[in-house]
Parts: sequence; C-alpha cells; structure tokens
Amino acid sequence: MNHFPKISHPVLRKLWNNKSRIISSDMMLPLFISEDDNAFEEIPSMNSVYRIGVNKLHDYLAPLCDLGLCSVLLFGVLNSSELKDSNGTGADNEYGPVIKGIKLLREYFPGLLISCDVCLCEYTSHGHCGILNSDGSINKKLSLDRIASIALAYAEAGAHVIAPSDMMDNRIAAIKSKLADSEYDKTTIMSYSSKFSSNMYGPFRDACKSGPSFGDRKCYQLPFGSTELGNLTTDRDISEGADIVMVKPGMFYLDVVKSIKTKHQDYLLAVYQVSGEYVMLHDYATKSGKFQDIVCESLLSCKRAGADILISYFTPLVLKWLHENGGVLSP
Repeated sequence: MNHFPKISHPVLRKLWNNKSRIISSDMMLPLFISEDDNAFEEIPSMNSVYRIGVNKLHDYLAPLCDLGLCSVLLFGVLNSSELKDSNGTGADNEYGPVIKGIKLLREYFPGLLISCDVCLCEYTSHGHCGILNSDGSINKKLSLDRIASIALAYAEAGAHVIAPSDMMDNRIAAIKSKLADSEYDKTTIMSYSSKFSSNMYGPFRDACKSGPSFGDRKCYQLPFGSTELGNLTTDRDISEGADIVMVKPGMFYLDVVKSIKTKHQDYLLAVYQVSGEYVMLHDYATKSGKFQDIVCESLLSCKRAGADILISYFTPLVLKWLHENGGVLSP
C-alpha cells in the first residue's frame, strides 16, 4: 500500500510546490485603449482598471515594464455610438485606438509582446461578434471575411499575436489564409478556443461598451456545462493552425484547462481570468486582509491546472509582488 509522503518540514513542502509558481513572463495585461487619445479613466465596475488613450500609454506602461511586464492584450473602446456600424469598420480604422496603439507600443517598448483581441462586438452598432443577416442571425461567410481582414490590419500595424475571440466556426483557418496571402504568416495566432457563454463578462462589457443591443451570444459561445465542446473546439482550432489556445473564463473552468493541457501538451495554453472573476476576487481579497495571498492562490490554481499564460487584470499588482519577492511567487 502506498503511504502519504511526510511533508512536515517547510523545505519538503516547497519541493512539492515547485511546479506551481508565477514569474513575470507568465502574466499578460489586458489593456482597454480609448478612442480619446488623452483618456485615463477608471472603469466604474472594475477597481484600478482604466480606459487609456494612446497619449497616456507610455506613462502608464513604463513603470510596469520596469517591473518586468512582458506582454499585453489590446482591446479598442469607441465612446460614441456614432462611430459604430453594422460592419464594425472602426475595428481596423488606421486612426482607430488599436492600430494607433500598436504602432506607439512598438516604438516605446520594442521588447513588449503585443497581442490584439480580434472581434467585432466593440465596434458594431448591434454589439454582436459577427456580421448579421437581416433576421439577426450570424452570416458566417461575411463574418469570417471581416474577422480575417481585421486580423491582417493588426498584423500589418505590427501586432505580434492575433487573438480572435469571436467564436465563429473556422475563423482560424480564415485568418491563417488571409495572413499567408499577404506574407504575414509568421504572425502568432492565440485562439480563444474554449470561450464559454459565461455570466462573468459583465464588467468587461462595461469597459468596452460592447454589450449586445438585442439577444445574447449563446449561439456562438460554448454552453458552460460542457467540457467536451471545449475540447472539440480546441482540437479544431489547433488543426486549423492556432499556435496558442485559451480557456475563458479561468477559475470556473479549470477542469477544461486540465483536460486540454493533458491532450495538447505541446501547445501553450492561456487562461483568461475574466472581469467578473476579477471583481469578485478583488472584493473578497480587500475585505479579507489577505489580498496578495488570495490573488496568488487564484492564479496558481490556473497554473496548477496547466496554464502557461495568465491573462489577468491583477497583472500590475503581481509584477509589484514579484519585484518584492525576488522574481518568483509560489505557495
């Protein structure tokens, strides 16, 4: 009969913990870039998270890069509904927030990995993630063409990583083809391969002003009770050429994280700790008196399940804690 290992000494416990640690390169910071070039406004539903104009990016990010920030994930925010239309033309406008942001970040921080979310919901008048038919249903062909065009525009502007979050079937193949045709086939694709129709997205939709004007997104996001569909969509996206896969949300779906990482050990796996999780954790951690411990436990649980990349609004705090703790956070 196997016996339980004796772990009474702290060094022995550290040896058992050595696979669960956080370093700066694990962390990816979501950034909401406002169409207002001079904006720096805290999002009411997300404590210490901001909509930032391109003129404020350098001053906000420079101290974080000094602390070891390695990667960002960009989202555009259009403040005026007049800038939104049925085709989401604001997404790849060369004077829009994301393309301007990419170019400035490449100039300011040459070593920073720049990832760009690719979706239409922030830019469409209806708030859905694709192009719609007259009856309100998704037009798959037009949606794929539009998503691929936006991806190419971001690659041309200098994005290192394209991250389609729209959940349209076969979008990875469409993007790969578009990038290859334009000789941007070395651009990395990080697919939101297992994105569930979660109740945890509300604060994000406030941040991006991207809530749907009618209906919901359940017809193209995954039902939250299914592990199998999360695995199937990941299998499909890898077969179409995704370089990195993702599970979103994070903590509520660690069974999916574990099953995907077990099956696809040769691929990087990102976990997005989404806005609702952030708000929930932030509130409890603040009240508990153990803020750092609780946040680190939440992130380490994702690492333990198999995450390689942690997309989290706690990234600025984690970088500070890493700096104070010799560059490594562990239990």
